[in-house]
Formats: sequence, structure tokens, C-alpha cells
Amino acid sequence: MRSAALVASLLALTAVPAAAVTGPAVPASESTYAYTAQIIVGDHHRGCSGVLVSADWLLTAASCFADNPASGSAQPGKPQRKTTATIGRSDLIGTTGAVRDVVELVPRTDRDAVLARLDRPVTGIAPISLATTAPAAGEELQLAGYGRIKTEWAPLKLHTGAFTVDDSTATTATVTGKDGAAACMGDAGGPLVRTADGKHQLVAVSSRSYQGGCFGVDAQETRTGGIAARVDDLVSWIQATTSAARISDFNCDGIRDTAIADPDAAVGGDTAAGLVRVVYGGGKGTAEISQDLNAVPGGSEPNDRFGSSLATFDHNLDGCTDLVVGAPAEDLGTATDAGLVSILYGAPSGLAAGIPAVALEQGSGTGALASMAAESGDRFGHALAAGTTLSGDPYLAIGAPGEDASRNLADAGGVLYLRGTGTANVLIHPDKPGVPGAIEVGDRFGSAIAGSPQHLAVGAPGEAIGSKASAGGVALFSHTLNSDKLPTGIAGLDQDLDTVEGAAEADDRFGASVALAQYRPDASATGTESILAIGSPGEDGAKAANAGRVDTFRVTTSGFTQISGLYQGVAGIPGGAEDGDAFGQTLSAVSTAPGAVSTAQNTLLAVGVPGEDSPGATDGGTVYTFSLTNGTFIATVYPGKFGIPGALGNGHKVGAAIHATGSELYLGLPNGPVSYGSAHAVPWANVVNGATQPVTTFRPGAGGLPASGKAFGSVIR
Repeated sequence: MRSAALVASLLALTAVPAAAVTGPAVPASESTYAYTAQIIVGDHHRGCSGVLVSADWLLTAASCFADNPASGSAQPGKPQRKTTATIGRSDLIGTTGAVRDVVELVPRTDRDAVLARLDRPVTGIAPISLATTAPAAGEELQLAGYGRIKTEWAPLKLHTGAFTVDDSTATTATVTGKDGAAACMGDAGGPLVRTADGKHQLVAVSSRSYQGGCFGVDAQETRTGGIAARVDDLVSWIQATTSAARISDFNCDGIRDTAIADPDAAVGGDTAAGLVRVVYGGGKGTAEISQDLNAVPGGSEPNDRFGSSLATFDHNLDGCTDLVVGAPAEDLGTATDAGLVSILYGAPSGLAAGIPAVALEQGSGTGALASMAAESGDRFGHALAAGTTLSGDPYLAIGAPGEDASRNLADAGGVLYLRGTGTANVLIHPDKPGVPGAIEVGDRFGSAIAGSPQHLAVGAPGEAIGSKASAGGVALFSHTLNSDKLPTGIAGLDQDLDTVEGAAEADDRFGASVALAQYRPDASATGTESILAIGSPGEDGAKAANAGRVDTFRVTTSGFTQISGLYQGVAGIPGGAEDGDAFGQTLSAVSTAPGAVSTAQNTLLAVGVPGEDSPGATDGGTVYTFSLTNGTFIATVYPGKFGIPGALGNGHKVGAAIHATGSELYLGLPNGPVSYGSAHAVPWANVVNGATQPVTTFRPGAGGLPASGKAFGSVIR
């Protein structure tokens, strides 16, 4: 059979939800093909089939999402039409399996195949294994799908049929149905599988067919042949895509976007009102977001410092990244520096251009937020952490280190924890059941927060350990909610514990910075672990005041074990401890491939040392990078290295603003050398592997950014 002869007849074309191959129906109790999905594009605009290749990704035919399936392919990013997938339900009338929205497409350009990300992971259904050898002529494969059958336009059961491989090209295979089996409309994207050692392997996905014998097809058409898109040579692409870290994508086009804050910028004449500038990837323009915009809660006022903290997550699970902006110096009524947090929703037209933004302020809304009183100095929004739990629930943690807590203890601090859609809206502080530590005046609990899909860490750098004021502590939680809907406390950490290196000393400020990254120690791990890094920028070392230190820990479901203690002068780390280095004042950790086994190369830590002196540059600063799994030093990063333009200068304080993503390390330079500030995105490949990939520079006055501001690069997401 010649492949070209099949182009005229595409499986993806159907205007109704269709249900499968002309072969026999799969019983409702049968789970052999549970990995198969029915996909509905739009309001039954088109129906296709697909296959689960990881907990939150399907593989299907790209033509299912094309405006013209005969000649087009899917566009990357959010599907143009709402798309729903039903997985693990062989009888669509039933309730087994899972129903998910498709929120992102990553298409191939060389064949009719696309990866489709689900809004939440699927549990209880094992993804199919991927074949690594090509389909061979004469080999028999089984096709499962939800398309038409011989006698029904829209059947409600999964059907299967046997197909023989006729031939293969570099990207496709031609197949012919056996015993009258044929692929029909609605079967596009359905899995073609081989059985090896009693297990199914995905070899290809259905693409086109003559549709002989399918309902509604001319009875004169008896051919049952078709074309399938090969999968066996896509294993690396599938694994890399499905295990990759999520990007910030505010306009849902599949290209990374960047938000950079200038909290000291004047807005409309209001000094230090603050703003955030957004650079859309792919050359799609820039935007300036401030409280003077109608779409943004509040109004710009002097010293609000809008943008002092930023976080990103997909709050409404629509596939577009949402931006959380803290203005901890916002005045509310007569309460000065009470603080305000805004959630700005992403949309195809950009941030704050779709769903109205949400304002979070103490004393408003529902739950714990409503019961909190806005008071002077609370600094609600001083620290933020946001993300998605292992189960797929979005979460947001907001630090208010000046909160006086439940017993009117000045600056004891607290953290508002929001989860899902009303799942949790609670205030966390050490006076609550199960929260590690004891509540005290001046703890400033919530000064630093970090989250991973598994855990939440909260720093209280003002906590006294015994008689040692501001020695500092950290409370560690899992996202599992207890009976009070609080995250479950795992442990409290401080330097007087036998399980933590060093010793607590006054003004160490252990917990002034925290970072968490997902950790998967081996291929069989279930993804329940994290690695935690804790900064103590006030730690004295080798007679050097405030030299700083960082400690890292492996966190499990039940506790923690220390991995390393990092500081200048320890074996393997260059430089020496000096007064005011503040090693660890900022931290950022990332698993560049969270779905893969964690290694020294893909689980990374950046440590800001803004007080570091270099030859000719007092307080020039630097960033130290490490493997998070074992504490091995990688490199120092600063202007003049790894393709970063410029050179260190006095007072630049490199390391004061850092952020690690799956592909890049961001350095913010709000203190110069550019008068308005700048930021650089340094590919991790340069730092870890010595590559020479280009560095992206963001600077007011270039690339569409206005030539104005004060401290651009103070915070980056």
C-alpha cells in the first residue's frame, strides 16, 4: 500500500463525540486498555482518541487540533477550543477513570503527533510503556479507539481491532485491518500497541484511514488500510517533554514569558509605588503592570512597593500561568504597611487581560483571610510561594511576618495558606495544632517561604533559640491537610538540633531564606521527597561577622536528614568567609527535570552572596551554584562570566535577586551598573556544562521596555 494514497481520508474529522474501532467493544470491567483516552475538542466540534504516556500527558494526533486536519497541525500552547479527555473509561456511560481538561499542546512538526498536557495528574491508571523498536512488516498490532463503528455514529464504548504492519518510513507506518477491522472517524490518535512479555508497548498512534466499513462511509469503500505516526523513535522527546519543569507562560502560547519587578519605581509621580514589567517570549511584546491600571486591584500610592514579592502558578488550572504580586507596604485605611496581594490571571491576550484580578487583603473575602485584621506593620505579602501539589491542587502561601498572631504577640508572624478552590483557607503559625515550634514575640514567622509539590517550608529568622535572640528556625510541612485543614507539620529545624550541623547563635537568622525542589532518588520513587536549603546570612565564620552559611536537607514524608553545610572556606568551595558577605541571603533551587530521576546535573541550587568583595569591587557580590543532591560546588556566576555582559562594580550586590527555572538562572541587578537596573537569563547549560548559549538581557530602554525606573530586576519570575 502506498502511504500517499491515504492522505485524502483523515480520521480526525468528526463533528460528534465518537467512540471506536470497528472491532469488538471492550467490556466495562476490562482495564487492559485503561490508558486509552477519548478526546472531545470544543462543543463536540471534533472527537479523537489518545493514550496516557505519563500521569498528566496524553499523546494523540496533532491533526485533531488543526483548523484543517488535511493540511494543518496543532499550534503550541493552550488549545484554541476547550478540550476534555476521558481516560480509563471503556464504557463512557460509567464513572470509572478520570476526566481532565487539556491545557497545553506540544506538537511535532515531522509527523501527526502531539503531546497534550492535562490540567491535573491522573491517578490509579498506569501510563503505557513506550516501544523502542520500529514496527516491522508483517507484525500485528492492536488499535484501541473511541471512533465510529460499523453500525453506530457515536457509540459509547471503547473498541479494539487487530492491524498488520505493511511498511514503515522514518516517521510513519502503513497498516491494514484484519478480519474487517478498520480505523474510523474519531480514532485518530488512538494507540497502536504490541504485546511484549505480556505487556503493552506503544508503537504508533493512528492518523489516517480509508475507513472501509465505517458507519457513514460509502459501501463501495472496502479498504481497511491506514497510516499511523510512529512513536518508537520519539521516546527521548516524550520523556524530556513530560518530565520538564513548567515554564511561566502568561499568554498560553507555549513560550516562556518573564515578569521582572521594580518595586522602587515611581508610578504617576508616586515615589516607590512599584511596578512589574512583563516580557512575552517569542518577540510578542512587553507590558507594564502597576496599580494604576484598571485591571489591577488598588491604586498606586507612594511607598506601596508593588512587586516586592512575586510568585507564579496556574491558579485556575486553565493552562495559562497566573502572576501573584505582593505589595507588603500597602496601607489599608489607617493601617500602614498592612500589605496587599494581587492574583493577576494569564490569558491568550496576556496578563490581566482576561479573568478579573483578585485582591487578597486581611479582613476581606472568606475563611482565615476574612478573620485576619489588617494592622500596621503586618507586611502581608512580604514573602510568597505558589505551585501545584502532587495531586494537582494549586496552592498559595502568603507570609505576614509582622502579624501579631493569636495572642497579640508583636511580630510573631503568620502565613496564609490557600489551596485549590476553597479546599483550604487557613492561617499557619506556631500557636496552631501540629505546627512546629513555639510562638514568641519577634519570631517573624513567614519572612521566607518555599514550596515544592510535596512540601512547604516557612522561615522564622527572628526566632530565639534558648537565650539566643534571632538565631532563627524553620517549620517544615507536607501539603497533606490535617483535620483543621492545615498542612501537616513534619518538623521544626534549628541549629541546636543534633540532626542539624552547627550551633545556634544570636543573630544567625537561620531561615532568613529557604528554597525547596522536588527530589526523585530513583526510577521507582513515587515523587514524595524534596530537598530543602536554608540560609543563615547572619552566621559568623572564621571570625568574620555575617559571613553566612547554607544547609541542605533531604525531606521525606516523615522527616529530614542533612545533606551538606555550605559556606566559604569549607573544602571544595572557593573564597573565604569575610565580614558582611551574607552568603545565603537569597536562595533558589530547581529540579530542571522533575519527572526524571534527580541527579547532580538536574537538581541545582543558586546561593546569593551580595556582600562578597572582589578585586576592585567592594560589595560587588556573586552567586554560587551547587548540585542540590550532594552539595558539590559548580561555579560562581556574575557579570563577565558565562556570557553575562558587563563587569562587577562597587555596590552592585550581585546575588541580591536570583531565580532558578528549569532552563535558566536569572540574575537581577537592581543596583547597577545600568542606572535603572537590569536582569539576565543565563542558560544552566552554560553554568553546568560549559556551553556557550546566548544570555538574554532585560534592560529598561531596550527590547520595548521603557527607559525608566529605579531598581528593575529586584524580583524575577
